[in-house]
Amino acid sequence: MGNVLIPWDVPQPQLSDDVHPALADAARAASAAYGRARSLHTRLELREEVADGADGTPTMLVDRIVEDAILESIHRNRVNLLSEEAGFVDNGSSITLVIDPVDGSANAAFGVPLSCFAGALVEDGTAKEALTTWFDTGRAWHARAGVPTSFRTTGRTTLDGASVCIMRPKKSTQDAWLRIANRADRIRVLCTTCLETMLVAEGTVDAFIDPGSDTHRIMDLATALVTVPAAGGVLVDLRGRPFTFEPDLTHRWSGVAAATPQLAEELIATVLNG
Repeated sequence: MGNVLIPWDVPQPQLSDDVHPALADAARAASAAYGRARSLHTRLELREEVADGADGTPTMLVDRIVEDAILESIHRNRVNLLSEEAGFVDNGSSITLVIDPVDGSANAAFGVPLSCFAGALVEDGTAKEALTTWFDTGRAWHARAGVPTSFRTTGRTTLDGASVCIMRPKKSTQDAWLRIANRADRIRVLCTTCLETMLVAEGTVDAFIDPGSDTHRIMDLATALVTVPAAGGVLVDLRGRPFTFEPDLTHRWSGVAAATPQLAEELIATVLNG
């Protein structure tokens, strides 16, 4: 089935009028480009690795197509860009959009309806605004730093009985992964950090965690850094490292998004201390 097209349309994101124009334009460009890509390229073609991104990981064709559209948007709006594929693009602006063009690239290429655009507006090293748009549904989560959102986290404070999204287990994290799974009520592995952290923010799940693999780059966590706290939750690094918006994409984190600080602390203790 890999040599067939993905037959479903990609809707335009449902954006409110108060989204920053550059952020809104980038999100719309991403959805339109992904829709065109699905209509023109098979699953096999979309997941073909066509280059290495600025972060050192392979770039799939679907990533390239969507990021090319975002680059056009960035130049139209004369803002800077920090992206996993293109790296840092300097347009001489005080504003930088920190963007993951397609979070959940493998899902997007295969047609699994769990992928998204994620972008944060950063000024003077601080994330001020964030937007995440779910490609297959058009749903959008928008937030400004320090401004409460209309959606809220679940407020859960304990791991026992929680619903947790978690990154897939790797050799170095298998034991920690099982410790969390054995205490939680529900475990989900959706393979799209940006979307999973939005599910924490809106109260669909209680938490998301990378149990120590240090997989996350800043664009994987930038939108959650604004949106999760604005919804009453917390976003922290497993080992307490600060999040920075530097062009150096070798920096890695293990993100923990939780409904409350207490739940985040219990998740971290379960991973680090057993």
